Amino acid sequence: MYQKTVIVVSDSSLHARPASEFVRLASTFRSELFVELPGKKINAKSIIGVLSAGIGNGVEVVITGEGIDSKEAVERLCRFLSEELQEMDRY
Repeated sequence: MYQKTVIVVSDSSLHARPASEFVRLASTFRSELFVELPGKKINAKSIIGVLSAGIGNGVEVVITGEGIDSKEAVERLCRFLSEELQEMDRY
């Protein structure tokens, strides 16, 4: 298991388009991946789960991975939330 804490950086939130990109990215990995918030553990490959979590700017989340490529997957998803999500807001 590998996990990392990240603060979401976005002008808006993880709404439909960025959430679908996040789930698409998570689905490219073989590991089981989760997004953890206080009181919630969400499958990172579930669009319904990610959308319903209400993940917005400044929210601290823990990305957890279990499997063969978990470190790479967790690092990549954290980079998406902390850097690339804000870039998506500009378009």
